[in-house]
Amino acid sequence: MAKTLSEIKQSLDGQIGKRLTLKANGGRRKTIERSGVLAETYPSVFIVELDQEQNAFERVSYSYADVLTETVELSFSEGLSNLALGEQ
Repeated sequence: MAKTLSEIKQSLDGQIGKRLTLKANGGRRKTIERSGVLAETYPSVFIVELDQEQNAFERVSYSYADVLTETVELSFSEGLSNLALGEQ
């Protein structure tokens, strides 16, 4: 797992356009699991475009701090890029 926010951003910059599965803490012992494509990265947030058949809305955004604090876990599913951010 990346140790700093800048390392998390750099690793996500190389994964733009790839499919991923994300697990997010929904509060009160609820975990939200979604799949989509990493669309864009910005200085403090990244955007995931969700699969439309599974979700009611198109896009979600999370901060790099969410990944650092393991509130959000990302798993990329293409070939050798099974990079799991947020997991130890």
